[in-house]
Amino acid sequence: MPPDDSNNTAAKLRQQLAGQLAAGGWLRTAEWRAAVEHVPRHEFLPRFYTEALSPGVTTWTPISADLVGGDEWLTIAYSDQTLVTQFDEHPIDWSEPRPVSNASPTSSSTLPSLVVRMLEDLDVHDDMTVLELGTGTGYSTGLLCERLDDKNVTSVETDHDVADRARIALAECGYYPRLVTGDGQLGHPGPAPYDRTIATYGVRHIPSAWVEQTRPGGLIVTTLRGWMRSLGLVRLTTEGNGKAEGPFIAADPSFMIARQQSAPASMGMIPAPDQGETRETPFGRELLSMPDSGFVAQLAMPNARYFTMPDESGVEHTYVLDAENDSYAVLTERGPGEWSVRQGGPSALWDNLEQSLHLWHAADSPPATGFGVTVTPREQRVWLGSSDGPSWSLPG
Repeated sequence: MPPDDSNNTAAKLRQQLAGQLAAGGWLRTAEWRAAVEHVPRHEFLPRFYTEALSPGVTTWTPISADLVGGDEWLTIAYSDQTLVTQFDEHPIDWSEPRPVSNASPTSSSTLPSLVVRMLEDLDVHDDMTVLELGTGTGYSTGLLCERLDDKNVTSVETDHDVADRARIALAECGYYPRLVTGDGQLGHPGPAPYDRTIATYGVRHIPSAWVEQTRPGGLIVTTLRGWMRSLGLVRLTTEGNGKAEGPFIAADPSFMIARQQSAPASMGMIPAPDQGETRETPFGRELLSMPDSGFVAQLAMPNARYFTMPDESGVEHTYVLDAENDSYAVLTERGPGEWSVRQGGPSALWDNLEQSLHLWHAADSPPATGFGVTVTPREQRVWLGSSDGPSWSLPG
């Protein structure tokens, strides 16, 4: 397609995307709508992968203007979906693009509805300074630069190749923020303190540097998550002296976990059939994957992961393993709705979960937005209802 046609098509698609995001309640202010209508997302996504809608092993399909045509490429680039730009922390070989399976996405352009929702929740005003952790493709950085002056935006990216591509794309769009390649967990002290801090990846706990580098009264918007699942989006107000506090404002946003906090490769040792103590339990494995009870399970067993596997006789067991201390719980369905659990190790995983579920049910089983977070230099905890309610420590 001729350049002018491409530019006209992209401009129309940006208008459509902004209208869609506004209708969905994600875009709420004129300033951020203007940014979405102006920043060319396609310039940050010359090539990417989309998840194929097919049963079985997850597969991603390569997309570029050369592969699918300019119109289709632009249409997908301006769709409200996450577009993958890296797998397994390695650059993609685009000399012979082909579908990818059995791989883990490690960099992407997150779906715009989540990006703009977080930017709206950041509550920025003119002349504020923002620290962004996770530059990624640079699209969200571009939105920040469009809303604020470039000099007020600092963005940190841990991956050198990803950072280089973002720097080039931002410059081609006329944006020159302060770009740093390094460990986002450390923030960037140079221009600190910042008025606002935002992270576009998930963390198991809030890095102390983020709190220290955000001015008292400033806001931190990020995703808390664990090794089993995402917990949710939090917005914390900093209070000085290393303290911050605030609520969960949304459940289960789809962000990758910080590379520095990724789960260990080994899930832990599978216990022998005769290990542990067995008892009945009123809860089955489905609660681990359900949205609200799964949230509670992640709090109760912060270092655990689980999987289901049949034994030699074909009976399925769900193994909940803690790779940090070798604790385990093994769930087995004895009949319709009847479950037993066999557990052992230093921590009684399933006992901890049942106690947490009891507290949650006693509070009428609220969603993630019924919880909040308190961060101090000594500890970080998630609380239920209010800061003096039942609480769970976040892993350090």
